Formats: sequence, C-alpha cells, structure tokens
Amino acid sequence: MDEPRLDPVSNVPEFSVSEISGAVKRTLEGNFARVRVRGEVTELKRYPSGHIYFSLKDEGAKLAGVVWKFAVPRLGMQPENGVEVVATGRISSYGERSSYQLIVERMEYAGAGALLARIEALRLRLAAEGLFDAARKRVLPGLPSVIGVVTSERGAVIQDIRTTITRRFPRPILLWPVPVQGEGAAERIAAAIAGFDALPADGPIRRPDVLIVARGGGSLEDLMAFNEEVVVRAVAACSIPLISAVGHETDTTLIDFASDRRAPTPTAAAELAIPARADLLADLAHTAARLIGALNRLTQERRLRLSRAERGLPDLPGLVGTARQRLDDRAERLRMALPNLVRGWAGRLTLARSKLAGGLRHTLAARRDRAVRVLARVTPAPLRARLREARAQLDGAAGRLESVSPLAVLQRGYALVTDPLGHPLTTAASVQPGARVRLRFADGEVGATADGGGKPERQGRLSL
Repeated sequence: MDEPRLDPVSNVPEFSVSEISGAVKRTLEGNFARVRVRGEVTELKRYPSGHIYFSLKDEGAKLAGVVWKFAVPRLGMQPENGVEVVATGRISSYGERSSYQLIVERMEYAGAGALLARIEALRLRLAAEGLFDAARKRVLPGLPSVIGVVTSERGAVIQDIRTTITRRFPRPILLWPVPVQGEGAAERIAAAIAGFDALPADGPIRRPDVLIVARGGGSLEDLMAFNEEVVVRAVAACSIPLISAVGHETDTTLIDFASDRRAPTPTAAAELAIPARADLLADLAHTAARLIGALNRLTQERRLRLSRAERGLPDLPGLVGTARQRLDDRAERLRMALPNLVRGWAGRLTLARSKLAGGLRHTLAARRDRAVRVLARVTPAPLRARLREARAQLDGAAGRLESVSPLAVLQRGYALVTDPLGHPLTTAASVQPGARVRLRFADGEVGATADGGGKPERQGRLSL
C-alpha cells in the first residue's frame, strides 16, 4: 500500500494581490513623498469632475500624472500639451490598474526657455488673427476727464500713478484692484478691463476716457498673467484707449502688442495719459502769441492794401462838388432855356407870318400878270373881255384886302403888340407890369417890357 505524498514546504512568503498593491503604494509614497519632476506635458485631459489627467515625458520614459480638483486653483499655471514644466507632488500607485502616477500639487514652467517658447507661439497665433495690427490702435485723448487703472491696490505702482497725475494735471482716477500674479490673476485682469469697457458713458460711475494696465517689475514667471491669451484678447476687444505699463523698460509682455500705447514704466504711463498743466499753459501762451502776431501782420497787410487802394481812388468830395456845380449849372440853363425857346419860336412864327402875308400878295400879283399874258395870247376877244371883268373884280378885292391888312397900317407908323407866344394884345388891361411883349413894325420886331399899370386912364410905358 502506497503512502500519501506530501507537498514540498517553501520558505517564500505568500501575499494577496491587495497586500502587494498596498505594499508597493506604501513604498512609493514613503520614498517619493515629495518630488519635483521635469518633463513635457502630453495627453492632457480635463474631466467634468474637475480633475486633470496628463502625462509627463522625456526622451526615455513617460510618467502618468493627475491634478485633483481641489488642487487646480493652487496649481500656479494652466497646463497645456507640449509645454515643458516642473511638477511638484508625490508618487502614488493605483492598485486597480497596477500603475503608478504623480499626484501634482504645484506646477511651473521649466525655465525661461520653455516660457519664451510658449509666449512666442501664442504671439504668432494672435498676430495671425490680426489682434496686433496697427490699424486697430486708437488715439489717446488729449485731456481725459477720468482715468481708469487696473493694478494691485497695494504697492508702489498705484501711488506712482496717482502722484504723477496729481503733479501734471489732477484728474479723477478709478482703480479696479486685481491680483497681478498667481493663480487666477489673468482672469481677474481680463474681467477688470471688460468691466471698465462696459460702464455706461452717462452712468453713476463715469466711464474712463483712457485705461492704464500696470504692475511693477518681476521675473518672467511673475509677469506671466499679462502673457495669457484671455488678457490679450480683453485688451484687443476694449473700446477705451489703453496704455500697458507692465514691468520695467526691458520687460515685454503680450499685452504690449495689443494695447494702443506701451509705456516703459507705470510713471511713464501716467505721463502718456495726461499732459502737464505747465506744458499746456506754455503751449497756450505760445499759440496765443503766434495768433496775436499773425493778426497784427494781417492787420498791417490789410491797412497797407487799403492805403494803396485809397491812393488809387479819385477825390470823392471833389467829384461830388464838381457834380453838384454841374447840376446847378444845368438847372439854371434849363430854367433859362424854356423862355428863350419860347421867344425864339415866337419870333420865327411872327417872321414866317409876315413873310407869308407879303409873299402872298406878291405871288398873287405875279401869277395874275402871268395869267393875263397867257390868256391874252390864247383866249379869244369875248373871253378876254370876261377876263378883264374878272380882273377888275380881283383888283377891287385886293384893294379892299390891302385896306384891312395890318401891314398896311404898320407902314403908316403903327405897331402890332403881341405876347411872347405871338398872341395879339388888344387892351392895356391885359398887359401886366413887367410883362414881356413883342412890337411888330412894318420892317421887323423888337422886344419890350411893360413899366406901368394896365388901366386906360393910367397909360403905361413900354421899355425897349
């Protein structure tokens, strides 16, 4: 009968899976309770729970990492794929997957080179979008009524800005206090810029005419809040002219490219925002002096032109006097012309009438003799007898006409009295003292003036 076989006894201890997993975890956490690991962020994922999962890698290995939700606000930066960082935390294991990982509590960029590379990549991307174009730059107001400042309420920056503005030209200052570095600083700065831009122009809090975003100097890591994309986009979207004054003169941040003006220091930013009262007064005095000088030169030039024009003008008072004298002379000549014209026409009429009377008699006699001669040659004896009879009748009528003709009376020493118009004056009463009359004689006319009254019993005299 065979005896039962016994299993060989081993001196290797036996552990459960949980025991091994727990031992590994305790070992890792004991030996690597506080470590700083440098590597490039990859496979970054943000879960709805708020946790961040990622991996750190270098040329030879890869290490899983996790940032729990409660540690995210204190992380110190926003991790991104492709960024080289230094993560501070502890090594722990995850037994369900038989894996180990770095539980990160703090993260920072791995040196200035990595930071600059990240900043340059962001700058190129934003520049390609046109956020830094010169055409987007706005002109600063000449004399702003209100100045807005985005900076920390503690420190020398706000004091320097206040002192400079008070010294140059006192203006109201609105301060929007923000943290200027650390976790969440970029978001707070961007919110302050947008908040100032959203203020109504006629609201209880006056909307600033110009903004200053400032902080003092520091390391590249200290100034990283002003290199964040959220801040740069807020600056580019702001409708208020904005001056950036971050760090020292040699420091450059991305908001310097997006702002309307860049100042090397906060004090220089205040000087850009507000002019000096003394400079304004000096410029005003200089402008006033130039204006007065220009007005004086213009006045002198106009006075000279007026003098030249005055010399070229005729003597207006002399012209007026000459014209007045000419007018008086024309008026006097006109006053004398009408009576002279009437007298002239009256004389012509009388002469024509006398010539007509004498000429008619001679014409009739000449034509009568010619008719007698003609008839004597061509008419027979009975007709000649009748013509002699008619001639005798005509001679009788001519004698009677001659006897009543005033011209025949004039030849006996009488005169015909008429007014200047040639109307006969038949009575002495119709002649007024001093009146002008015309005396018609047998051989011509003369003018006369009545001296005495016109009553028959008081005979007047005529003065020739």
